[in-house]
Amino acid sequence: MTTRQPRTGNQYSIHYGDFSAVVCELGAKIRRFDYGDDEIFCPFGPDDLTPTCNGYILAPWPNRIKDGEYDFNGRHYCAPVNECHPAPRHNANHGYAYHYMWRLESLTEHAVTQSLRFPNLDGYPFDVTLTATYELGEKGMTVTVSAFNGGDEPAPWALGLHPWLANGRHGATSEERDADSAACHLKIDANQHVVVDAGLIPTGVEPVSGPTDLREGPTLQGRSFDDAWLDVNRAADGTTTTVFTRPDGIEVRLIGDETINAWQCYTATGAPLAEHPYGIAVEPMTAPANAFRTGDHLVSIAPGETVTSVVRYEVTRR
Repeated sequence: MTTRQPRTGNQYSIHYGDFSAVVCELGAKIRRFDYGDDEIFCPFGPDDLTPTCNGYILAPWPNRIKDGEYDFNGRHYCAPVNECHPAPRHNANHGYAYHYMWRLESLTEHAVTQSLRFPNLDGYPFDVTLTATYELGEKGMTVTVSAFNGGDEPAPWALGLHPWLANGRHGATSEERDADSAACHLKIDANQHVVVDAGLIPTGVEPVSGPTDLREGPTLQGRSFDDAWLDVNRAADGTTTTVFTRPDGIEVRLIGDETINAWQCYTATGAPLAEHPYGIAVEPMTAPANAFRTGDHLVSIAPGETVTSVVRYEVTRR
């Protein structure tokens, strides 16, 4: 009997010290990331429908494009509207990269590199090739994503990553998972909170205050988010850092390079169990939602040019 390939494609396992990860062929998604016996990202099975965008590379745009329509370089484009849960919002959400099987470029004990050349699509006909490398090291995982424009015209570009950070427990109900995540601390060192409409499309920004001020790393108790933050504070080397701390002492530092301009957090508070991993989504992004329409932090990749973003996940146990 022939063994059928997993529905998420080939599975690439990498290891370094106490760290291990599995990256799948479909979407170059991180299917699991562990530190010894501790789950750092919420895992999912090799045949599972990816739960709540877990592990996605969000490209060529993160988050949403209102109505799926945008103008670039004097032309109008229409991307498929695909956001139907938890309510129809008529947005094109999270790009195309997660739909496709990526090509394996290299695999070692510590690292895996995959690539994807976007097909010629109505909503994104630009000849852009992505390369994603996941590499484990002494402190955790480094993710490097590059986009090369092999075409003869500029290409619009924005990027995000969508890890679900495990809260350290395995709540059996949505209510338990809400409570477990609420006991965790989250520090987003940013000064502006993005204000959105009913479709989660930005309408402006406001200074952080009260529940949206996460600069000191409060607990998530009483905080329910599907929100983004801008005007990040940076270290001397240009990096921006978000810190997630669990009651069991696991701390995950998400460190974005100078291209990371926004952070999104989704707590899934009150969501049905099937749409509620046991943790929270914390998403480093080069641009906020609707950037393809507003131009906010949107990058134009010139023909022959490559742009690169690097995000590190550093894990410690207190």
